[in-house]
Amino acid sequence: MDNCIFCKIISGEIPSQKLYEDDKILAFRDTSPQAPVHFLVVPKEHISGADDITAENCAAIGYIFAKIPQIMRGQGITNGYRIVNNCGEDGGQSVAHIHFHCLAGRGLGWPPG
Repeated sequence: MDNCIFCKIISGEIPSQKLYEDDKILAFRDTSPQAPVHFLVVPKEHISGADDITAENCAAIGYIFAKIPQIMRGQGITNGYRIVNNCGEDGGQSVAHIHFHCLAGRGLGWPPG
């Protein structure tokens, strides 16, 4: 997608602080962290949001969830973390490329605030 900021980060047009990258996903630090450890994980395949997950692309999402524990361990996180996905405007999604916020490094209460 030409105007997608995450596609531009994936392609290297926009710099990021990469934590992990392979041929399927990219994990990079959030520019406005809400916890001591706060990074985003995105599939390299453009999927607009959770409403656009299909039988054909759902393996990308499963792959992300399989990799997040490895990335967290690489950040020294062993006592738990939170994974957040916002879907749609009312759900707080600000970039139309599915992404998962991964937060850790402090106690995370509920509801988030």
